[in-house]
Amino acid sequence: MKLFSAFIILLLFISGCNETGTQQTPAEHNHEVDQEQLLRDIRILSEDYFEGRKPDTRGGFLGQGYVIGRFSGIGLNSFTTTFTQPFEFINQRSGEEFNHAANVIGYIEGTVNPEEYIVVTAHFDHLGTRNGEIFNGADDNASGVGGLLAAAEWFMHNPPQNSIIFIGFDAEEQGLQGARYFIQNPVVPLESIIMNVNLDMISLNHDNELYAVGTYHYPYLRPLIEEATTGAPVSVLFGHDSPDLPAGEDWTMSSDHGPFHEASIPFIYFGVEDHPYYHTADDIFENITPEFYYNAVTTIINVISSFDEQSDQIKAESERF
Repeated sequence: MKLFSAFIILLLFISGCNETGTQQTPAEHNHEVDQEQLLRDIRILSEDYFEGRKPDTRGGFLGQGYVIGRFSGIGLNSFTTTFTQPFEFINQRSGEEFNHAANVIGYIEGTVNPEEYIVVTAHFDHLGTRNGEIFNGADDNASGVGGLLAAAEWFMHNPPQNSIIFIGFDAEEQGLQGARYFIQNPVVPLESIIMNVNLDMISLNHDNELYAVGTYHYPYLRPLIEEATTGAPVSVLFGHDSPDLPAGEDWTMSSDHGPFHEASIPFIYFGVEDHPYYHTADDIFENITPEFYYNAVTTIINVISSFDEQSDQIKAESERF
């Protein structure tokens, strides 16, 4: 029944994406991020209908189905027939078994270096329901998924030099399980991955501040980000990545970029400071800051584009570290 429900919503979504029923042809010129679609993605994924998107539940299957439908509608290539990378695991902290988790993976082939990859990631799972309350996870992390989908659409219209893999990770909230599984079972050789850009909590900030985390470990990325964000509509800050910071302030292993870092793959993690709604039932669509969200996503896409254009420099510098 869970699989059937996910399949139904997938079909409904694909039919709604393209009224002609055919894959749309990417434009030849620059493409603006569709703000309405961006907000639609985060709103839908954080609706009660998705029941908090906990892995191996009806809501988790619906989350998978939604991302699959959007990947298909955008026109991404798939490494499999279904965009999915199924896996199972046991949460070592709780002992809970999860038998039907799945990452959702698509890609755009590069025009110059098709065998080298930038991996853009965001987890679609959240906490599910607790004591009858739904934890909708709008900022954490329907927002990252919306940004991931917007980036995928943008690069379909602006083909990258390097191939870009887009991954909706499952089971981040269970200990980065989806990212760990991917690193252990990569769809491309790990040595062909240039870097990871991870999006997790990017839609809620009243100070117009977005963190780019990871330059402590990969300092050669900082000037590239600074150049790409000159005049950006959000303030891009650095930090939260030093082992000398107090407990909880070092975000190096706080989300799905962590396993990439452990595999010596450079990363940048985009996210905001924790807010009062973090991991509460009040993390809902109505509490995000839409203008900041849109501006954060356009800024992130610009940085990814810059990384793509300067990938030779990134590869050369990463070999030195």
